[in-house]
Amino acid sequence: METLALGMRWESERPHVLVAACSDGRLQEATDSFLSRALGVRQYDRLYLPGGGGALSASGSDFMRAAEVRRECRFLIEAHGVEHLILLFHGPAAGGPAEAVCADYRRKHSWQRPDQVRAQQEADVRDLLGRRAEFSGGARLSVYRFEVTAAGGLQVAPLHVDEPALRR
Repeated sequence: METLALGMRWESERPHVLVAACSDGRLQEATDSFLSRALGVRQYDRLYLPGGGGALSASGSDFMRAAEVRRECRFLIEAHGVEHLILLFHGPAAGGPAEAVCADYRRKHSWQRPDQVRAQQEADVRDLLGRRAEFSGGARLSVYRFEVTAAGGLQVAPLHVDEPALRR
């Protein structure tokens, strides 16, 4: 098997941003674009898993999974010296297509309509803010939801953003 040279150098300096995002590949380019254009983040550690930021929440029946994801997130924060944690959620905007509901939320809350999932995500964010010490350490915390509009466009709604100097 041939080795492929990438023509790039390895960076020994770690990024100080961790992004927890859903593994849904339909949002990959939008995630990179949003982080780069809106937040100026080009290099970041990634925690990609079903549910993204919602995977840290104990809503639904996966409370043990959520506790483990919070432990893994805290490990990365401490081991990599993360200063800013960005949690990303996704789903349909009000009136957006039901197929944009996050598959992890569909699994955990299969009986909920898209508007109820949106409300559940917002409740999960409030819950996570109350238990942030479990997963974010002293990192600044920002939470956003990617929303698919009825016309198929993408927009990003802030759900929580710490002030830049805020440390917990």
